[in-house]
Amino acid sequence: MNTLPPLPCYLNGEFTLLPNAKISVMDRGFIFGDGIYEVVPVYGGQLFRFAQHMARLERSLKELRMANPLTLAQWAEIANKLIATHAHSTGASAEKIDQLIYIQITRGVALRDHVMPTDITPTVFVMINSMKLPSEAQRSQGVACVTASDFRWEKAHIKSTSLLGAVLARQISFDAGAVETIMFRDGFLSEAAASNVWVVKDGKVFGTPKDNLVLEGIRYGLIEDICRARGIPFELRRLSHEEVKNADEVLLSSATKEVLPVTLLDGQPVGSGQPGPVYAQLYAGYSQAKAQRV
Repeated sequence: MNTLPPLPCYLNGEFTLLPNAKISVMDRGFIFGDGIYEVVPVYGGQLFRFAQHMARLERSLKELRMANPLTLAQWAEIANKLIATHAHSTGASAEKIDQLIYIQITRGVALRDHVMPTDITPTVFVMINSMKLPSEAQRSQGVACVTASDFRWEKAHIKSTSLLGAVLARQISFDAGAVETIMFRDGFLSEAAASNVWVVKDGKVFGTPKDNLVLEGIRYGLIEDICRARGIPFELRRLSHEEVKNADEVLLSSATKEVLPVTLLDGQPVGSGQPGPVYAQLYAGYSQAKAQRV
């Protein structure tokens, strides 16, 4: 039997440890996946792009017709207490470790009925753990990915806890010994199982449009900012399978991957087969943003 580690967490107004956190079997998050979540990186004890993460949380809640149960200040207070408690439990100062805050809000507890009840209290859960970043080998050599059809629903812009589609998609790459599954809908790039995907051609960065077919990662805005600051052309538009296949560089972005080069796609080299110059610039810009906490 697996035993959960005694990581600090917060559940419905109380700070506790992960093994002690319990919810009702009738929680709609458990029964229906009726909830949303956010994952916020923490560098040197500081929440990274927290306002942007909270803005996306608000957008997801609005799509589910739920009110935010806490203020921005309350969310920050909970997160910062968990950051300090977790750091103390590891024997390190928060400034010395990278951490990851996970926030989940479900509609709450009610008898099973597909119709959304309006008179129940949301379940609020927050946990923290150490963040595992890509290895130096992955950064210097790049990673392998595979492609697949995007078989998920058409509301991918909601950061929903209903993640079975993402689980099945990620398993495809895991079974192939790859890091991610890059997906296409009707012949056009959407996103990866747990990452956004970027294409570089002739020195220009291309990404998919911000619509209902992709989850707008917080790195969308950050990568655009880095491109602008470094004079790299940037454009969001539909990208065909052929464009991805023939790209000079393909990149992944997410909270835990940050920016990561893809050098092998479906067993074929991407561009030169090595991390490219645009990746190097984007990662340098990302590292600078981390250092400055912006």
